[in-house]
Amino acid sequence: MYMIPASQLEELVLSQKESFLSRNPGTPREIAAERFLKTGQIVVITGIRRCGKSTLMRQLSEQYSDFLYINFDDDRLMDFTVKDFPDLMLVFEKTTPGTKVLFIDEIQNVAGWERFIRRIHDEGYKVFLTGSNANLLSAELGTHLTGRYTKITLYPFSFREVLRLRSIGTDRITGKKKAAIFAEFDRYLTGGGFPEYLKYGDFEYLTRIYDDILFRDIISRFGIREVKGFRQLAHYLFTNIANAATYNALRNTLGFKSVVSVRDYVGFLEAAYLIFEIFRYDFSLKKQYVHEKKLYCIDTGMRNAVAFRFSDDKGRMLENLVLIELLRRGKSVYFFKTRKECDFITEDRGTVTGAIQVCYELSRENRERELDGLAGAMAMYNLAGGIILTYHQEETIIHGNTSIRVLPVWKWLIEYENDQPED
Repeated sequence: MYMIPASQLEELVLSQKESFLSRNPGTPREIAAERFLKTGQIVVITGIRRCGKSTLMRQLSEQYSDFLYINFDDDRLMDFTVKDFPDLMLVFEKTTPGTKVLFIDEIQNVAGWERFIRRIHDEGYKVFLTGSNANLLSAELGTHLTGRYTKITLYPFSFREVLRLRSIGTDRITGKKKAAIFAEFDRYLTGGGFPEYLKYGDFEYLTRIYDDILFRDIISRFGIREVKGFRQLAHYLFTNIANAATYNALRNTLGFKSVVSVRDYVGFLEAAYLIFEIFRYDFSLKKQYVHEKKLYCIDTGMRNAVAFRFSDDKGRMLENLVLIELLRRGKSVYFFKTRKECDFITEDRGTVTGAIQVCYELSRENRERELDGLAGAMAMYNLAGGIILTYHQEETIIHGNTSIRVLPVWKWLIEYENDQPED
């Protein structure tokens, strides 16, 4: 088996670290950095490609006087195997002797990496990892690193992070500042939060990321043969965000022969963080899996870059934005549906904690439907209040014995963690 020459590996390690150190640390992300720096566990940073995982790692690295670094998303390391790890550690010891803080980018590209990481962690190394595939990482972490790791799931920029990037403060919002925030929100709704897109505004860049993920992270990795059908499914789901569907309905619509194929393909898209399935809430897990799901995408900008757009998309775009923010905030999210429907309910250890309805505008035509759907979820789970998120409206509605707060999505996005009605 081919082994990378030690001299070549040393040159690569030095050049990668030099490039890593020269990278602009960028806008600080909204994570509890101190907690991850203090923990003795392995820190795993996971999320979709190009969402800023390596930049976050660069930000964390600034807390150390020196560290070790390797990036396996490098064509020069295509032939690297677990048998090369001892040589890599010798290079690290030669170039940075005594250092026991290790940053590794895109670890999933090395098959069998988890045993090596477990060993060096047990030897006292502080380890930070990034990876771009949830399924692979979960299987490997769960099998060999149980109890040894903590995980950060990183998403594209939140609206708060975008405002920080643009140097727009959110305290003491004057009329002029509100106009600036609102204009930025319109851009965010259309273009999303991928860091490079925010920097250059290039929709073609988002298309390239999407194609790269489909081919490198899914089609190639999982050996998908129905390439055309798989791409059509991904495109269909991106076009029809926030719509409810069953695997069987998707099979019939797109002409797949097997429901199992559809289920697996959706799972691959979810593992790569392109698509998110939200289940209909039920105390029976079996019923959750059998019922229809609602499907959302990672980023409204990427969605607009690759999918068909329709004139009535705005409400579903807002809904998608809200779902990703709830996930970013670490919420367990479901939808509620009986005779009435509520877009999102949040749950914590078996208890429903909140209900959120999203619509572009509360109008005379839809007001009763939206209120009844939210009130139905509130009544079912004994919630004292709920939220309706809209594009621009704001009011408080007393509905029976409950209080419903109507709030613009942009304002809710900057009111971090304030997803419960005010007393």
